[in-house]
Amino acid sequence: MLHSQKLILSLERTAVKIRMDIIKMLAKAGSGHPGGSLSATDLVTALYFHHMRHDPKNPRWEDRDRFVLSKGHACPVLYAALAESGYFPVSELDTLRKLGSSLQGHPAMHYLPGIEMSTGSLGQGLSTAIGMALAGRIDKKEWRVYCLVGDGESDEGQIWEAAMAAGHFKVDNLTAILDRNSLQIDGYTESVMRLNPVADKWRAFGWNVIEIDGHSMEAILDALDLSLTINGKPTLILANTVKGKGVSFMENLAEWHGRAPNKEQAEVAMKDLEAIAVKLESRDSRTENGESRIANRTTRTENGESRIVVANSDSRIPNSDITGGR
Repeated sequence: MLHSQKLILSLERTAVKIRMDIIKMLAKAGSGHPGGSLSATDLVTALYFHHMRHDPKNPRWEDRDRFVLSKGHACPVLYAALAESGYFPVSELDTLRKLGSSLQGHPAMHYLPGIEMSTGSLGQGLSTAIGMALAGRIDKKEWRVYCLVGDGESDEGQIWEAAMAAGHFKVDNLTAILDRNSLQIDGYTESVMRLNPVADKWRAFGWNVIEIDGHSMEAILDALDLSLTINGKPTLILANTVKGKGVSFMENLAEWHGRAPNKEQAEVAMKDLEAIAVKLESRDSRTENGESRIANRTTRTENGESRIVVANSDSRIPNSDITGGR
C-alpha cells in the first residue's frame, strides 16, 4: 500500500512521544520494564494510531479490532498509547504502579478502558487472542485480533500450543507480532533458550510469516496491510527490534529489561528522544508539501514468493470519530 511521507512522519513523531511517556512514567514509578516497552513502541504506535479500528470514546464498541499484549510486563507502551489516543487523560500515566491506580504493573482489564485481556503470566495472551478470533469468526464478524508476543516469552510451551492450534484452525483473522529484540531478563534469548530458526518454526505450525525491521514504520504498515490479504492461515509478523530502542544507554542491554531509570538517567533518556524529535522535524521540512509518496515494497510470503502490498479497498473504513481504520 502507498503510505504518504506525511503519515510516516506523523506516526514516527507519535512514537517518540510514546517513548517519552514511557520514560517519564517509569522514572516516577521507580520500577517497571523499559526495555521491552521501548522495543515495541513503533509496532504499537502503528496499530493504535493508524491500522486498527477502535473508538476511545466507546472502548466496548462491538466492531472494534482487539489487541492483546501477551508480554504484559511491557504495559507502559500500551498505557501510553491508550492515553495518547484518548482512552483516559495522559496525566494518569503518573500513577503507574501506585496503590489504587488503574495502571497496574501488568494490564488489568477490569480497571482500565481499552484493555482487552489481563496479561503478564507469560504465554497466555496468544491463547486468549485465538479464542477471540475464533469467536469473531463464529459470529461472522469482520473485526480482527492482534497479539504482541515477546521472544523471551516464547520460552513458554503455551505459546507453541497456541501456535499449533491457530494453524490447525486456520485462524486467518488473527495477526501475531513477535517483538524479536533478542534479549530477556537473563540475557540473550539464544543463550537462555535457543529460539532460532524462529520463522521456520512458525511456518511449520501453518502460519504465514512476514519478517520486517520492527522500527521501520513503512515496513510495519506494509506488513499489517499484507496480513489482511492472507486467507486460510494466521499471520506472524516477525519484527526485528532493539531492546531499549531510542535511549542510547538502554539499547541492547538486558539489565534494562526490568529496571526503571532514576531522575538523572531519565533526563539523559529524554535528551536522546528530543534529539530524535528534532531530526524528524528536519526531515519534515525537506519533504515537499509533506506529500511525497513511499514506493511499494516487495514482501516475501511464507513460501518465498514476492508479494506487493497494494492499496486496500476495504469498505469498512470508519467514520471520523473512530481512530485508525483500514
